[in-house]
Amino acid sequence: MKILFLANRVPYPPYRGDKLKIYNLAKRLKDRHELYLLTFAQNEEDLQYKEELEKIFTEVHFIYLPKWKSAVQCLSGAWSSKPLQVLYFQSSEMQTALDALLQRVHFDAIHVQHLRMSPYLANRKDLARILDLPDAFSLYWERRKTVKRGLLTTIFENIEQKRVLGYEPILKEYDMSLVCSQEDLEYMVKTHHTGNMRLLPNGVDMSTFKAGNHDYCPNDTILFTGNMDYAPNVDAVVYFTETILPAIRKEMPHVRFIIAGQRPVPKVQELANDHVEVTGFIKDLAAVYNTASVVVAPLRFGAGTQNKVLEAMAMGIPVVCSNIGFGGLGIQSGEGAFMQTDPAKFAQSVIDLLSSEQLRRQTGEAGMQVIKTKFDWDVVALTLEKYLEEVATKH
Repeated sequence: MKILFLANRVPYPPYRGDKLKIYNLAKRLKDRHELYLLTFAQNEEDLQYKEELEKIFTEVHFIYLPKWKSAVQCLSGAWSSKPLQVLYFQSSEMQTALDALLQRVHFDAIHVQHLRMSPYLANRKDLARILDLPDAFSLYWERRKTVKRGLLTTIFENIEQKRVLGYEPILKEYDMSLVCSQEDLEYMVKTHHTGNMRLLPNGVDMSTFKAGNHDYCPNDTILFTGNMDYAPNVDAVVYFTETILPAIRKEMPHVRFIIAGQRPVPKVQELANDHVEVTGFIKDLAAVYNTASVVVAPLRFGAGTQNKVLEAMAMGIPVVCSNIGFGGLGIQSGEGAFMQTDPAKFAQSVIDLLSSEQLRRQTGEAGMQVIKTKFDWDVVALTLEKYLEEVATKH
């Protein structure tokens, strides 16, 4: 098939989030299909990755959209009913380039990444289109309201949540819409009464995050990974350091906490002390995971599944996480990850793991098996391929 990926960000380098998913899916589909990429580039650095992406895609097209221009669009649309994230990626240049590409090339199916890209093809019912959300964003904003914020932030977030909730029904205009967890799928079906939702899990590159090499003997390192300018991650590490870590260190004073991830904001950098390390960008995350005794994901708001949890489980590292993203794993607590929402119980689960090499090994090995069967990118790519073929046959 000829398949177009319409993306909101350049999917390279594939370190986190949006970039990671498109890159890994396309990498696995390229040998069986002819792939095209049309995406926004937000800075000069993005433009340099065209040659690398041309190893996967037959054609790669960038539309330059600097951040200042997106900011202006958001300000000018302050009174619009559209969510800010949709206004941020609104571009007549993108629409023109897309129309020209569609005129020149007949695509069997099109993968549209994110709610923020949904306007570009919502009205093209003559085309086979899949909208990959991948999370229930209205659920994300709903959960975010449960965390105490400043007055202005609260007002802004309430407005954006209402806009997203009102905009999400655009997914009904597509042949199929995808979310990455069963929890998100059930929420979207119940909220928007749609029948076109399917599940496409996030995945793990098993060649990068290799199972079987972890040393379960050390019991002194707790790890959190993620983009450290992303609000749920920032809130999670502040919450963990201030509320949960003291209880752990009271029982086990030798323990240290590592926060590994790019672009740490000042609030995160200020957490650093003699037992809390803030690393900044890490190129080889697998090596950092291997130093961890336990990985934590104490997120208090968000949606979808968490890559940090999947990657740790793939490598056999035991995880303690909150309910955010856990429901999408389809596992019982203890099958690679323990789920706790109460801070005291969260701390106790970490202490239990740090106190028992046998429990760390048993939990880690169970997690490896879960990832191998359900979340390997090879498996996920086959699922997407099936969905693309399904919508293509309807046209």
